Amino acid sequence: MTTLQHTAGGAPASAPSRSLWGLGWQRLKRDRIGFVSLWIVLAFMLLALTSWVGLTGRGWNDEIALSYAPPTFIYQKLHADASVEQAPLKASAASEPQGLRPSEDPIWAETQKARQNRDKYVVPEVKKAESLTFGADQRGRDILDKVIKGTSTSLFVGVSGALLSILIGTVLGGMAGFLGRKIDDFLMWFYSVFTAMPDMLLLLAFAAVAGRGLGTVVLVLSLTSWTGTFRLVRAEFIKLRSREFVLAADAIGASSARRMFVHILPNISHLLLVQFSLLMVGLIKYEVILSFLGFGVDVRQVSWGSMLAEVPEELLQGYWWQLAMVVVFMSVLVTAFSMLTDALRDALDPRAAAK
Repeated sequence: MTTLQHTAGGAPASAPSRSLWGLGWQRLKRDRIGFVSLWIVLAFMLLALTSWVGLTGRGWNDEIALSYAPPTFIYQKLHADASVEQAPLKASAASEPQGLRPSEDPIWAETQKARQNRDKYVVPEVKKAESLTFGADQRGRDILDKVIKGTSTSLFVGVSGALLSILIGTVLGGMAGFLGRKIDDFLMWFYSVFTAMPDMLLLLAFAAVAGRGLGTVVLVLSLTSWTGTFRLVRAEFIKLRSREFVLAADAIGASSARRMFVHILPNISHLLLVQFSLLMVGLIKYEVILSFLGFGVDVRQVSWGSMLAEVPEELLQGYWWQLAMVVVFMSVLVTAFSMLTDALRDALDPRAAAK
């Protein structure tokens, strides 16, 4: 039963209305798929953060196993199915000279002396693991550490690129929608130039000119993905610039910048959050494509795309475990982000929140 609040004069007052963000959070918690997706995304974010500070995945470049060492469960199964083991060869029979005894052969004596002198300076070879939990790549690096480090790289590209893209699209879209006239005409022409070319062609052209590197990938992706935010923000600014609260702010002397970023921008922040989630999914996919084609991160770094670039050669030899790990991690994260985006769109819809 709803309790009514009373004013000082005894007249009932309506209960204070919750904000759009508060209503959106309540609706998101009632959406089980969206809420679970939120926790999955947060878990990946935490995993990426621990990788960046060096708590996980820091040994991704260490060659600790044999080349293409299989996952542990496959290695154990192969040994369990083996019925006959090969007997080790006797070193004495293969190394001793035939005919003369070692003490009577001068060449053998010289060889033994040279071998003893050599052994003083030879560093003993480190024994490498024959199997790892999720297998190893061609150089014997742990695939689990690689995919964790690749997760942090791909998420960094997605978050940084999406934030920079939102910033560019919001500033340009706000100026076009609020100021209008010649500024709007020029920015719309600039927007049309970018959208006239296919996204992938434009992306590859920028990447080929800028070169490889993590910062370059973030910059290239943000400069080619701001158009959707620009179109959305421009339309919202055109709609809101003639509302009563904006006209009232103009009447009391508020500057254009204040009306744009203090009065109008907070009213479209929920749309920017959904746009940010959409951009993250798209930029992660584009980073994988760029790194797979050789235009992405540097060779000294690892990402999901650089790991997938190693896969074709491995599959020809029957080594599938690196592909499986990348596909699992990438599929879970991208699916969770897509589900979360749909849930945020429904939860932050003002028409649904007003019901």
